[in-house]
Amino acid sequence: MAALKNTKNVKIFALLGSKYSPQVCTRRHLNLQEYHSKDLLRKYQISIQDFRIIDSKLDAKPLGDFKADEYVVKAQILAGGRGKGHFDNGFKGGVHLTKNSNDILGLAKNMIGHKLITKQTPKEGIKVEKVMVAESVNIKRETYLSIIMERSYNGAALVASPAGGMDIEAVAEKTPHLVKTVPIDIFEGITDATANEIAEFLEFKGNLKKKCADEIKKMWQLFLKVDATQLEINPLVETDDGRVVAVDAKINFDDNAQFRQQDIFALDDVSESDPREKEAAALNLTYIDMDGSIGCMVNGAGLAMATMDLIALSGGQPANFLDLGGGVGQAQVSAALKILESDPKVKAIFVNVIAGIVNCANIANGIVAACKENPLQHPMVIRLEGTNSVMARKILQESGLPIHIINDADEAAQTVVKLANKN
Repeated sequence: MAALKNTKNVKIFALLGSKYSPQVCTRRHLNLQEYHSKDLLRKYQISIQDFRIIDSKLDAKPLGDFKADEYVVKAQILAGGRGKGHFDNGFKGGVHLTKNSNDILGLAKNMIGHKLITKQTPKEGIKVEKVMVAESVNIKRETYLSIIMERSYNGAALVASPAGGMDIEAVAEKTPHLVKTVPIDIFEGITDATANEIAEFLEFKGNLKKKCADEIKKMWQLFLKVDATQLEINPLVETDDGRVVAVDAKINFDDNAQFRQQDIFALDDVSESDPREKEAAALNLTYIDMDGSIGCMVNGAGLAMATMDLIALSGGQPANFLDLGGGVGQAQVSAALKILESDPKVKAIFVNVIAGIVNCANIANGIVAACKENPLQHPMVIRLEGTNSVMARKILQESGLPIHIINDADEAAQTVVKLANKN
């Protein structure tokens, strides 16, 4: 029930058939733990399961008079597949059900302080700091509902399916008639007619149809008020006691609205982030980890994607990329190079900068300064074009560094792939 980390969440774009299929985003998205998202839903009076949080103190006080027929005990990490995961202490499953409240602390002790390993975590797993204890609901039926910003509609769209609790891309591919997409007029919002239409498509009947429509309108208010770019409820369920409940959710936010949403952004959980990513962010840089062997220093998302395409077409794979952005200084470039070289996967480095606001001379001076302080550990190919590129190439040539300065993009990419393959 948290925003997916960084660049991984692109499924709604595929669902809607948009031509825009982002492979990389150079913004680090806000990461909320599940219980934070639940708090937001509750604030906007969206029906959720009641819940409590247990932290590393393992204090039972938060449970207080919390009573339920059955409890869900859920490890809080920013990764999916928790129920099928396992811990480094041998304990199985990051999600457990129990009808006995006396079992809750014992289950929490087996989770908190231990690393949970799932299909979506690093091999070593992610340390669990908190556990959510929620009321279990008896699910009669599961549906899917999301509100997203979608560029093909120039605004927001509502996506719904009566086939919830499963991979929505698979539903869209195998049974497209079970997915309904409705553009939302930003001025009208979600009207009563639209809410009722979607509730009916989700197969809610009688009084439940009205309840569902009311939930949909509340979700739209949340979407607007928190500057969300995506609010995904999967599943939105019908319970056996006649309720409509948002059991699980994911919320993504507009980074540009941080100044309006300071309380929400203060909840950002960076504890699970790559240390290199955090170090880069502190310098106003963006670092994205990948799986290959070539470290990439670029400026701008478009150039990042083009650079990685060039590497792939030349037979290589990027290990990471570090986006310098605009107006970067010499000190930041030096720090950026150190961050790239700290990645153990890296076997060669490709600096590919097309300067406008960025000054190529600053890039060159930063590289020279970094290499004087810490000699290069890997072969480096540099391509600099734009503002002061001639001066920058002269700085690099006169530095005496063992680097390859290549002006042609294709040749530069081919060279760095060959160098990486040699190491």
